Amino acid sequence: MTGKFMQLSELDSKRIAVLLSGGVDSSVVVYEFAKLGLHPDCFYIKIGPEDDKEWDCSSEEDLEMATAVAHKYGCNLEVIDCHREYWDQVTRYTMEKVRAGFTPNPDVMCNRLIKFGAFDEKRGHDYDLIATGHYAQTEIDEAGRKWLVTSPDPVKDQTDFLAQIYDWQLRKAIFPIGHYVKDEVRQIAEREHLVNARRKDSQGICFLGKINYNDYIRRYLGENPGDVIELETGRRIGSHRGLWFHTIGQRKGMGFSGGPWFVVKKDVPNNILYVSHGYNPATAYKTDFPIHDIHWLTAPLTVAEPAEAQNKEITFKIRHTPEYLPGTLEQTSPDTYIIHSKTPIHGVAPGQFCVIYDQAHHRCLGSAEITI
Repeated sequence: MTGKFMQLSELDSKRIAVLLSGGVDSSVVVYEFAKLGLHPDCFYIKIGPEDDKEWDCSSEEDLEMATAVAHKYGCNLEVIDCHREYWDQVTRYTMEKVRAGFTPNPDVMCNRLIKFGAFDEKRGHDYDLIATGHYAQTEIDEAGRKWLVTSPDPVKDQTDFLAQIYDWQLRKAIFPIGHYVKDEVRQIAEREHLVNARRKDSQGICFLGKINYNDYIRRYLGENPGDVIELETGRRIGSHRGLWFHTIGQRKGMGFSGGPWFVVKKDVPNNILYVSHGYNPATAYKTDFPIHDIHWLTAPLTVAEPAEAQNKEITFKIRHTPEYLPGTLEQTSPDTYIIHSKTPIHGVAPGQFCVIYDQAHHRCLGSAEITI
């Protein structure tokens, strides 16, 4: 269902686990259950290494906040250590991708592998539902299938971060604040005098708090200096400290004179970063790009055979923005597709997830990696 949280009659026979992070969103999740007279078990997922002074982790403060909220509503709180799983799965995935010149999204994989993965293996398998503070919704169709549905808050909507979870994970997922916009969640938190009502949203990597993304990469891959070349002229304009510190479409933080400069290409074998000059270079935009290994959340989008030349109308995102871009999805083989955008898109990069929605950007259908 969408538009409101479930009724007590739908929940009172369910075993519910709440992933309580210490932030305001998951705290209001606990309140939503409490106002129905429910006291679900709460779990704080611990990711280190908080004992390393180089890493400005906020986990101690997070746990204090989570403990206070669980106590306020009479819920048990258990700490689940997923440090090893995070390193073995999410960090390894991220480093392998960036080393190869791709632009991965660790937060997307964190949801699949940790919040709804490792946690389920450790404790979540004992519960019928796993509740989180994501801005997302679900709905059940006439065939009884559960779909991931967008939140009414276009800025905070997080369906793009959930677009790689497995179907069994979606069936267990519940998003009690998904029908709210962020301001409403803040108002509830202040009205309820929650300890973190005015706490700022985390801007860091999933679970790792205030850690800067480039610092995260540098810790594991170090630096690997190379040349920066202007694509159109072949002129060397400077050097970079590692291709993995740059993304296709990047303009800010380049540090080269005579700008602006846009990152438009990476030559990984030769360790060369190619840039284009200007405020709006054509090389920074694309309208068509291939994707592979589409992960359908609930059911595949039926796409006509290539010979029929009938592409499916969709909307999509290639990064976390409020906008849903109109386009079509063309199937070119059993495993490969091409996205045809109706408008030129800035910064299309291999390794990014292209998240696919229906035309009304209501249902999130799935996602796939960009392969150019």
